[in-house]
Amino acid sequence: MHTENIEYMAIENPFVFGKAAEGTYFTDKTEDAKRLHANLTHGINTIIISPRRWGKTSLVKKVIADINRPDIKPVFIDIFQCKSEYEFYHAFASAVIKQTSSRLDEWVETAKNFLSNISPKFSFGSDPMNDFSLSFEWNPKDDTETDILQLPEKIAQKKDIHLVICLAEFQQIADFDDTLKFQKKLRSVWQHQQNVTYCMFGSKKHLMENIFNDKANPFYKFGDMMFLKKIPTEEWVPFICAKFQETGKKISPELASKICEATENLSSYVQHLAWVVWYKTDKVVTNKDVTAAIDDLLEQNKVFFQREVEQLSELQLNFLRALANGVTTGFSRKDVIKKYRLESSANVQSVKKALLKKDLINVDGQEISFNDSLFKQWLKRQTFYD
Repeated sequence: MHTENIEYMAIENPFVFGKAAEGTYFTDKTEDAKRLHANLTHGINTIIISPRRWGKTSLVKKVIADINRPDIKPVFIDIFQCKSEYEFYHAFASAVIKQTSSRLDEWVETAKNFLSNISPKFSFGSDPMNDFSLSFEWNPKDDTETDILQLPEKIAQKKDIHLVICLAEFQQIADFDDTLKFQKKLRSVWQHQQNVTYCMFGSKKHLMENIFNDKANPFYKFGDMMFLKKIPTEEWVPFICAKFQETGKKISPELASKICEATENLSSYVQHLAWVVWYKTDKVVTNKDVTAAIDDLLEQNKVFFQREVEQLSELQLNFLRALANGVTTGFSRKDVIKKYRLESSANVQSVKKALLKKDLINVDGQEISFNDSLFKQWLKRQTFYD
């Protein structure tokens, strides 16, 4: 009975959010997937840039799963928790060793052979074949950092394969002490590797652009820059309708479009709202179901949005008020400054920089937009906008 219940839940879960959308949960981005697949299978380093919730991780995992070639081995490393160079080296070495070796003795052998300046120590969890951590210490005067950065190339040469190293949340390195020196060290080693391709992506668009698009920084022109676009409504609608139909429910194209409109096509929010609509509906979705689901989702996130507002200055909140009310350009115009109490054009520029740093807005040329479409909706409903 327990097994049957698990199978039922797997079938009756048509949408996924809060984690990478893989397999049948992944939709569209056909051209992006095609380009990324070509890059990673032909040795082109790639940098993927977009705001949060646009599906970067899902895209990367989809592409590396589809490569399916014995001569190409992907390695996925999430460095979100890394707060220093030292933690980066640990995460990097552990992931490369773990994902390029299939046996316990091979892990140990790889560490000893290619990291000769250190004595690696393995700690194993309940599943020793999949759950381990690697710890080591070294003298900073040694060349161990370079050995670790060269580890993928050495393993690839020995195994006669090509490695694809995917580094998630790569913008974290911008917060390391003396980050430019660290970035120079990474590039000086990685740019000479012939058997390794790198794919870097992160959730803070402005930081990623600074690392890879600023001529003064070491990673400038390191690879192909991919600026992702949102999945269009015309691609989402058949996906949403099909998921409802597969589970014995029905939603019209018009109401599926309303889900996209409410979330401004942000991948994670589209799937999240579609899920709320799905579980609130018995058989056929009504307009009332979608409206109730939007209210529910805003209520779920209310605490987080309130906390965000509490950390804003009055000028920052006024700027977001203007943005939520449809002002996307011309914030320095006198009528906008007066209506939204922004005080001066100099204040507008400093506020914009602060909101970019807080990762609340996205700037694309002259156009400014919210990074979080639900936060925008929630703000528009608050009394301080009346």
